[in-house]
Parts: sequence; structure tokens; C-alpha cells
Amino acid sequence: MADLSINIAGLQFKNPVTTASGTFGYGDEFTEFIDLGRLGGIFVKAVTGKNRNGNAYPRMAETPSGMLNSVGLQNKGVDHFCREIYPKIMNFDTHIIVNVSGSTVEEYVEVAERINELEKVPAIELNISCPNVKLGGMAFGTVPSMATEVTAAVRKVYKKVLMVKLSPNVTSITDLAKAVADGGADVITLINTLLGMSIDAEQRRPVLSTITGGLSGPAIKPVALRMVWQVHKAVNIPIVGLGGIMNATDAIEFILAGASAIQVGTANFIDPMISVKIVDGIEDYLNSHQIGSLPELVGALRTE
Repeated sequence: MADLSINIAGLQFKNPVTTASGTFGYGDEFTEFIDLGRLGGIFVKAVTGKNRNGNAYPRMAETPSGMLNSVGLQNKGVDHFCREIYPKIMNFDTHIIVNVSGSTVEEYVEVAERINELEKVPAIELNISCPNVKLGGMAFGTVPSMATEVTAAVRKVYKKVLMVKLSPNVTSITDLAKAVADGGADVITLINTLLGMSIDAEQRRPVLSTITGGLSGPAIKPVALRMVWQVHKAVNIPIVGLGGIMNATDAIEFILAGASAIQVGTANFIDPMISVKIVDGIEDYLNSHQIGSLPELVGALRTE
């Protein structure tokens, strides 16, 4: 039988299948559907410094081969997470990784410091697609110098595995990858959602209250694969890949492109058991191709 385990920046995962932040809640919502212990990890929904009510409705819309969302990082803040949520999920038999978001460098640092104190959280995922309110709303993850700054600031206070999630809404994804690597990131996750919009032709109005939103689902997979492949060639740190993964074959493609692990996102809304099906599918692939362990497959794309 193939060995699905993989070590990512010193953190041992039982398999490469994890769930994407914002698509799996805090994990407890899915316990009636799957055994969470079958997963490599769960990336829980975003945590910010203070309570955020999110954006006005409507804030989700179906699109061909995907969906748009503009939820707006709705959560009750880091104090609530540490006091109310963490005790409920701390004993899941899988890695719990917290997505950390903010509007200022100081907010990122504040949240990271608090999460650093939680014994059963071995890593955070820094979401640098957030707008920097001090710079007129420009996202931290669109300018390399800003990406390095926020990553380095969090690196100073966060002592465990630091993952940084990159936005695809940039000219050069490799410049951003190098920037966060320079800032001290242990792992890069990519991609976050692509900016898109939907219009109601009868009403002549945008479907989303925010006009634009984040596009996810199968429609973005080719872009995500390309970016994972580019980043794998550009930096020497592990990658967690996501973007339109709907089945085991999709996951394997990301691993071949250079991802050491993957996140399942939009597919969770369609089939709440899809993540464990993908674990089984990856195992079947390794066995059928007589591949003994998962690391043999990482970055094994043949381009010549």
C-alpha cells in the first residue's frame, strides 16, 4: 500500500488532503458527514482582530463552472475564537490551521500572537489578499514590498509553521512568492480567488452587493495549476495548492505541478464527503502506478 504521508516544513501530515478556509467552517459542521481524522488538515475560516459582520447580502452567486463570493471575512474576532471555538475543535484528529486576516500589519501581528499561544494549532495561514486600510485599500498581496513587510512582521511573533496564501490578482505570481519567502514564510498556499463579477441583465444590476467578488471552482483550475507550477520552479519552499479541485485527478494534477498538499474548497458545497473521496482516489492512483510514497509525485510533471 502506498504511503500518503508527507512532511511539510517540519509538520507531518497523514495525507495531502486538507480543506480550504471559508468552505469548511470550523470543521465541526462536517462531523456528521465524514470522519475528520481521515483528513490531512483543516484550514478553518478566517480570524481577525475584532468582530466583522461581513458584507451585505446578496454575497454569493453561482457562475458557469464556479461561484462568486463576497462574504467579507465574517467572524467574531480572535478573542471569541480562542474562548469559544478552539475548545470545541482542539481535539480533532487532524491538523487545525487557522487563517489569519487583517486590515493593518498590526492586526495581523495581534491575531498571530494570540493563535501562537494555542497548543493544538501547529500552523497559521496568512491571508494577504486583504485590503490595507492605511494604503487606501490596496491588498497586501499585490505589492511585493508590502507582502514581505507583513510576512516578516508576523514571522517575528509567530513561532510555528507560517503559511502565506497568495492572491492570483497580480502581474507576476513568482515575484509575490519570492517576496513572502524573503519575509520568512515556511509554506506558500495558492491560489486565492480571482476577482470577478456577475450581472442580472433583467434588473441591469450587479448580482453581488459589493459588485465584484472572488471567483472559485473549476473555472479557475487552469490558472491555479499554472501558478503552482511557476512558483514551484521559482522558490524552494513547500506549496499547498488549491483552486477548482473537484476530484482526486484534479488533486494529483496539482501535486504533479509542485504542490506538496492540496486544499478542497468549493467542492465541499456540492459534496460534503468529497475530501475523503479524494484521499481514497489519491491512494488508488499511487497504488495503480506503483508509486510507494507521495513525495515521489510532488513536482514530477514531465515537460521535456
